Amino acid sequence: MTFADHDSPLIFVLEDETDIARLIAGTLAEYGFRSESFGTGRALLARVKRIQPELAILDLGLPDMDGLQVLRELQEQHPCAALILTGRDGLTDRVLGLELGADDYLVKPFEPRELVARVRSILRRYQKAAAVDNSAAHSTVHFADWHFDIGRLNLVCDDGREVSLSAAEAALLQTLLKRPNKILTREQLIGERELDPFDRSIDVRISRLRRKLEDNPQDPKIIKTVYGAGYLLCATVTWD
Repeated sequence: MTFADHDSPLIFVLEDETDIARLIAGTLAEYGFRSESFGTGRALLARVKRIQPELAILDLGLPDMDGLQVLRELQEQHPCAALILTGRDGLTDRVLGLELGADDYLVKPFEPRELVARVRSILRRYQKAAAVDNSAAHSTVHFADWHFDIGRLNLVCDDGREVSLSAAEAALLQTLLKRPNKILTREQLIGERELDPFDRSIDVRISRLRRKLEDNPQDPKIIKTVYGAGYLLCATVTWD
């Protein structure tokens, strides 16, 4: 267990290889992050019931359970930012991890400074989504049949249905809502870091938003794909 300043972000590290866990913890401490390390998925899930981290770094190959199952339980019970750090570089694991709520996916072996850069990028996105002043905290955006409560990260449909968004989903939706009926590229939507041509994180988040917003996600009416260009939010948007 490594400690930095008490007010610095707390990061949980799920890694069963001791040397790698020490490297990650030492790197995080060097850059001002607190961390706690766990060798099994069950140990992390037990700990998160008592204290919630700002971000979890998750290995997938664990001795007691698959890391994707840890991610699933974490997002269902104690949602937080998540970065998968694993030796498994298959497209299926990458896409499934993002589908289950991971914010990023990094393959071993890794450069420690890149890990820190990705951690910072994820935390900035969450901080931006949460950094709402008192007047904006209660504002609502109206579009299509939906009302988006920015402060609560909550969607309410005209028919009474309520849907909760993760901070990453809410940040993406706000970006689309700020520029309705305009094509936004994947680079514009991802924000702070350079987009790898094989990075599908935005595509996966768009898919998750569609499942929550659209009557038929396979034939979307609100968030449309403009092939070869990006995504387009088709709606009249009003801000309260």
